Amino acid sequence: MTSPWLIALDIDGTVLLQDETMSPGVPEAVGRARDAGHEVTLATGRSWMGTHRFLDALAIRPEYVVCSNGAVTLRRKDDAVDGPASEAYERWNVETFDPTAVLELLHERLPDARYMVELGSGQRLYTAVLDDWTLDGGRQVAFPELSAEQVSRVVVVSPGHDEEDFHRLVQDAGLNEVSYAIGWTAWLDIAPRGVDKGTALRRVQEARGDAGDRVFVAGDGRNDVGMFAWAQGIGGRAVAMGQAPDEVKAAATEVTDDVADGGLAAAIARIVLAVPAAG
Repeated sequence: MTSPWLIALDIDGTVLLQDETMSPGVPEAVGRARDAGHEVTLATGRSWMGTHRFLDALAIRPEYVVCSNGAVTLRRKDDAVDGPASEAYERWNVETFDPTAVLELLHERLPDARYMVELGSGQRLYTAVLDDWTLDGGRQVAFPELSAEQVSRVVVVSPGHDEEDFHRLVQDAGLNEVSYAIGWTAWLDIAPRGVDKGTALRRVQEARGDAGDRVFVAGDGRNDVGMFAWAQGIGGRAVAMGQAPDEVKAAATEVTDDVADGGLAAAIARIVLAVPAAG
């Protein structure tokens, strides 16, 4: 066969519907790509704790997995042959930063918000329970303790604020010194400066010794724009889901159908598997 593709997939809104079921046709399309010798991995804003079960669900064991919007990359253990994905990987690259200044800026503007930080070890410290976030093994702390150590991410959830509110907040607070993304629902997710899914995938490609432009990335959110830019920069393909915001679509090389309509499966079939579109 020709050289294999490196396929990096966002999870929420790309692989998954909002109820966390798979987008139509995705398991089959991923399985066909895997069986054809392509490397299928995940590049997600989720932590490793919230990611590994989808490797099992898709029956893939890529060499590397990108989590926490690029701040954490896992590598498959050399002796990992069988068993669940949760036991098959180890932390390979972790980017951290001092969250003190960011937390002070945000707390001044959102004193009643709920805050969480993820340490380099993966442990989570939080000020109050955050709905839809995995907090297993985490610890509830007073706000000042969030700044006690270097972190790989800061998460802010503020009920009553929507995505546009967070965009205004980012501009007003001058958060250009760190990378940030707005989640599927309204939260602000802040990563180390200059770190995103694209920087992590570039490191993965270099570690794998890959060359060339056979890279396929797909996503639906603003936190996917970095990996879109990386893929396009080496001549690869960047696919935005049909329901993505206009600015995300504009950053992609192409737009597929909505996640609910099986857009990812169609794009994998068309681009990676070279299956002609029906009709």
